[in-house]
Amino acid sequence: MVKGKYLIILGTALLALASCNKTQKPQMAHKAAPFQVQTLEKSDVTVYKKYAANIEGEQNVEIRSKVDGFIEKIYIDEGATVKKGQLLFKLSAETLNQQLNAAQANIEVAKSQVEVAQVELEKIRPLVEKNIVSSIELKTASSKLNAAKAQLSAVKANYLNAKENLEYTIITSPVDGIVGSIPYKVGSLVGRNEAQALTTVSDIKNVYAYFTMNEKQLLEFIRRLGGNSMSEKIEKMPEVELYLADGSLYKYKGKIETINGMVNPRTGSVNYRAIFPNPDRLLRNGNSGKIMFPTQISSAILLPQKSTFELQGKRFVYVVGTEDKVKSKEVIVSETVGDQIIVQSGLKAGEVIVNDGLIKLREGMQIIPNPIGLAVQQGSNKEVLSDK
Repeated sequence: MVKGKYLIILGTALLALASCNKTQKPQMAHKAAPFQVQTLEKSDVTVYKKYAANIEGEQNVEIRSKVDGFIEKIYIDEGATVKKGQLLFKLSAETLNQQLNAAQANIEVAKSQVEVAQVELEKIRPLVEKNIVSSIELKTASSKLNAAKAQLSAVKANYLNAKENLEYTIITSPVDGIVGSIPYKVGSLVGRNEAQALTTVSDIKNVYAYFTMNEKQLLEFIRRLGGNSMSEKIEKMPEVELYLADGSLYKYKGKIETINGMVNPRTGSVNYRAIFPNPDRLLRNGNSGKIMFPTQISSAILLPQKSTFELQGKRFVYVVGTEDKVKSKEVIVSETVGDQIIVQSGLKAGEVIVNDGLIKLREGMQIIPNPIGLAVQQGSNKEVLSDK
């Protein structure tokens, strides 16, 4: 009998425990969990876009021979830094020396002819005055003198030309810069008709960075700028930065100087040219890089991409509403920049959204908001990087 009473008490206890577990399980299932949330504020955003760029020296001067001759000596090497007026090449000058000597001899002959004609004229003039010979003789003598003087002028010109050609055998640099490749060796025959230059000297104290934008980007950018003419708009353009081929940021900022007046009909692109100072001679002609072009967007709402999710090709966020319950809301994105987005419409300042862990959320689910302290303050400026 005692045993039966014990079984009854045990059964009652088990039923009570089961009933307790059933009551507790729904309570645990509806327990609110903490999620990071962010209060939205408008801010001024600077979007940096990257554009592939080619680097060229401010001056790229081809060094060519103005006369035909053999290279007698090369005074520089490829990659050398040279100054304006520095000796680069010397050509053989034997033939030109002979031409110069011949021209100088011709000057002496022409001078003698002038003197002879002058003496002849002086002899005839008094005879004409005394009517011993006719005036025709005087005119003839005068014409001979003028012809001799003209011949003297011609041979002097030939002399100057020969002298100039001889000077051309000494080739110097027209600018300060860096020497490019030298395709010729000592003994090579070169001349003014050669297709290939002796070398190139690049003036790189400043360098040009050439890059392109498409037509749509150009129109959007110009509309944001003040000024009536294109020159005024270019003057108001912000400074640009340059990423080098190794991924490092060039320490000097550049300025947009020109925008090509024509859109390429095949590519729909427009060429830009920016100038950068290069006092350290770090940049060389032919380098490549990426231009960082800033664009200002006023009163924008900026979100991390992780605070959004996609459904059927649309983008949504979870907005925290009354009683801390979440509700999905569609947003329209104007631009994606790196791991962040700029909202075009769908959200407004002051709304609170869930910042992370969206995969755990369901429509109408109650949460414990945990502010992350990253709200953007009114009037502040954020900078974001966009790959073009």
